[in-house]
Amino acid sequence: MRGIVETAAGLEVAEIPTPVPVGDEVLVRVHAAGVCGTDAGTLADPTSAAPSTPGLDVAGVVVRAPYDAHPLAVGTEVHGIVPYPRVPGAYAEYAVVPSGSLAVRPDSLSLVEAAAVPVAGLSAWQAVVEVAQAHRGQRILVHDGASGIGHLAVQIAAYLGAHVTTTASGAGAAWMRELGADVVVDTDTTRFEDVLPDVDVVIDPVGDRPNGAGSRSLDVLRPGGLLIAMHPWASYAHDAEGRGIRATDFRFSPDGQTLATLGRLLDDGSIRVFVDSVLPLADAATAHARFDEGHTRGRIVLSVTA
Repeated sequence: MRGIVETAAGLEVAEIPTPVPVGDEVLVRVHAAGVCGTDAGTLADPTSAAPSTPGLDVAGVVVRAPYDAHPLAVGTEVHGIVPYPRVPGAYAEYAVVPSGSLAVRPDSLSLVEAAAVPVAGLSAWQAVVEVAQAHRGQRILVHDGASGIGHLAVQIAAYLGAHVTTTASGAGAAWMRELGADVVVDTDTTRFEDVLPDVDVVIDPVGDRPNGAGSRSLDVLRPGGLLIAMHPWASYAHDAEGRGIRATDFRFSPDGQTLATLGRLLDDGSIRVFVDSVLPLADAATAHARFDEGHTRGRIVLSVTA
């Protein structure tokens, strides 16, 4: 099958073996694959066989199920998360995925749009709902609201009744308000710590580089507040503890049931997912470079098969 591999020259198209599902795994004919920071971050993972095929977010059609009467029957359109780097990733014509990491494609989304949901959607849901325990009146700051995780976290927190503040550049401010943000801090003109009162929770998908947004978040959290650091800096826990602030690092967990819940919210219009751009599989390196520039709105998706 055709897929992307990491070589000394970068990401290239190559012929690679078709993966074989075992146990409860499903073989998916991949139609689209989402591009996320985790893909770039795991390219050099020592547990990954070389050359490796990256990609976590997948959307496509089931071509082999664990057994005949399985709920995800052959022909079902699904989306979910490939356990890369343990197995070849989603940047290929076929991928194997544990059945528990898949959900049926939401009716309102195309397969390209569905590929934009799993990693960003589960990261946002689990941070907002399971860790922050968002509720009415709670003051939540979501950094980088226009990002893949950010734009979904803003919507989920607003849906649950929280008072949502987000950071965005001037061009994205109006869009953030459309998504439900109560306050938008324009990072082109304002340092968020200069204008924000004490907040209860900061959800930070950015980290401490390049502008120290992570550590600066400690300046806006109330005593006993919570920092959810998706890209924690080395001393984050010590720095927070010294100021009477709770802090945790964060990693999303693949969960098909939660993904199905997100699908229902997408179908009824409670939240929306945005695709910034769609590139062909052969342009995976360009997609990664565009992601690294950090100016996307929503998600970048690779189109794998028609």
